[in-house]
Amino acid sequence: MAASPSLRTSTSYARWIRESIVRNSNSRNLLVSLFESSVPEPTTLLREVILEGFEKKVTSRYASTFVRGNPYLVAALAQEYRVGEDQVLTTTGATGALSLIYRALLTNGDRILVENPCFDLFANLAASSGHAVDTFERPAPHFAVDPQALEAAIGPRTRLVVLSNLHNPSGILIARETLNALADIAERHNVVFVFDEVYGPYAGEQFTPAASQGISERFLSVSSLTKIYGLSTLRCGWIVGDAAIVAPIRDLASEVEFAISNLAHCIAALVVEDPVDFRENTFSVLAQARPIIESYHDHWREHELVEGALPEHGCIAFPRLVGISDTLGFSRWLSDRCGVLVAPGEYFGAPGHVRLGFAMEPSRLDYGLQALTDSLLTYREQNRTKHRT
Repeated sequence: MAASPSLRTSTSYARWIRESIVRNSNSRNLLVSLFESSVPEPTTLLREVILEGFEKKVTSRYASTFVRGNPYLVAALAQEYRVGEDQVLTTTGATGALSLIYRALLTNGDRILVENPCFDLFANLAASSGHAVDTFERPAPHFAVDPQALEAAIGPRTRLVVLSNLHNPSGILIARETLNALADIAERHNVVFVFDEVYGPYAGEQFTPAASQGISERFLSVSSLTKIYGLSTLRCGWIVGDAAIVAPIRDLASEVEFAISNLAHCIAALVVEDPVDFRENTFSVLAQARPIIESYHDHWREHELVEGALPEHGCIAFPRLVGISDTLGFSRWLSDRCGVLVAPGEYFGAPGHVRLGFAMEPSRLDYGLQALTDSLLTYREQNRTKHRT
């Protein structure tokens, strides 16, 4: 089924974030970013890694990325995913990985199938490279993948199917039995499934990367250091999959990719080789934040302010705001009123929902959620008054 333009805005989510931050900065409102989708950057840990690698001498991990990526990073990722090094391609972030996949594996007339709701970058990257996009639904409130609905949306020119796991924006984990069904679909239709797994590690032992499951050679895993480690500054991503599918992507990267930083991927290698402190930091942040968002979410549901369950894993949620269909307008009103930003569902193809990020310092999170609660009550009362008059 083709994507409906009416579900989405004319600008990108990235542009909305930039413009919203500028608006709040100009108005001097307190900005609490409930649209954040990862833990705060762990600058103290990052400084320690940099000092360890460079304070007394230059670490051996400082190596060229030009030929086949930083060899230490590639080796560490191959070990983590339990695959051969020829199955790993490092990239400039997950966005760079997706762009390379699209350009390498698609030709004129090929189509891409993406989930809805979804991160708008999936479709925007396709449009920028001239490829048409179709969608299949992951319906609220559970946002599960229905293999039959997905398969019905595959057309004769579909070459790629793109999903996120954990789902962005809802934070839902794809069940193992569903992945088995998708593997069968990939074989029947000769399509490649691309799994954006940047949030996957938040599910701990319940998550296994698609490329590590051994159930399909047509599964590609894409990830980065941005979400689970909070290290977007390193611009380090990767693609993992069957060597035969990764090969043409690698060939394209060797022709067009000259910008991967030796320094950034050196630090990335040091992090991936010894990730314990970074992961403990992430789950420590979540351990403090989780009870706060749970308490507010229970309150919202009790007072019929939202619908939908809080996801079991991750740092984002995607509730539907009861009685509010224009969540883009509500988000703007909320930020003007109290300097709190939530991500409107319009940017994910689901008006009426908002994406909330809650991996932040407890007092800041509590302020943002309290302001959101008060605003939801005020907004509802204002609407009731309008209807009475």
